[in-house]
Amino acid sequence: MTPWTSEELNLIAKADELEIAPLRRNGTPRRPVPIWFVRDGDDLYVRSFRGTDGGWWRTAHASHEGHIRSGGVDKNVTFVEVTDSEINDRIDTAYRTKYGRFGDAYVNPLVTARSTTLRLTPR
Repeated sequence: MTPWTSEELNLIAKADELEIAPLRRNGTPRRPVPIWFVRDGDDLYVRSFRGTDGGWWRTAHASHEGHIRSGGVDKNVTFVEVTDSEINDRIDTAYRTKYGRFGDAYVNPLVTARSTTLRLTPR
């Protein structure tokens, strides 16, 4: 497992969205979709706006591998499920802080989708 570099984290963190393309079971990538993400320390996290019904999330949850693109960074990643409540509390706060300007109608579904939290780990 290779950690994110400071430069990669800084470039990605400046963006509002990242494109995520999880790999299907047969190893081919899904079409990239733009999603919201947050940074917590040296880690990046994503959640599904549609909860466990989100197509990209179901694919990521099944394969645990994919590709992201954001802020000029293109990276293959591993998706790691996050169940730690303390981390999820910080992710809730990060989503509210970063995207609060869009209103509760957009932020609340991400805050309530804690069961879909995935950490993006470079590979």
